[in-house]
Amino acid sequence: MKPFAFISGILFLICVYLQFNDPDPWLWTLVYGIAGLACFMFYYRYWPKWIYWVLAVVYLGGAVYQWPPEFEGVMFNELQKMRSMNIELARESLGMAIAAVILTILGFGVRSDD
Repeated sequence: MKPFAFISGILFLICVYLQFNDPDPWLWTLVYGIAGLACFMFYYRYWPKWIYWVLAVVYLGGAVYQWPPEFEGVMFNELQKMRSMNIELARESLGMAIAAVILTILGFGVRSDD
């Protein structure tokens, strides 16, 4: 479970780096940064189980809140501009959903004696 947490933490740090060109980078660097921090805290066994559960619920709530009014996919052709804001909202929502799933997995992985 520790390798999963470490690799997930590295991937979230990469996501933080990729957010710097976003229109609202402060929000998404914080979102992915907290998820990455949680992964490393799991790796070093610093946080109790309940923190992962709370974060998972918050991220799932964020994913539901960000879901676009009309789903148009998450991809667009590189030669054309993004067709609508729905694509960006879908990407953000799915990113938060992925974080919620990983945090849930980590919540199950915390030993009760930690």
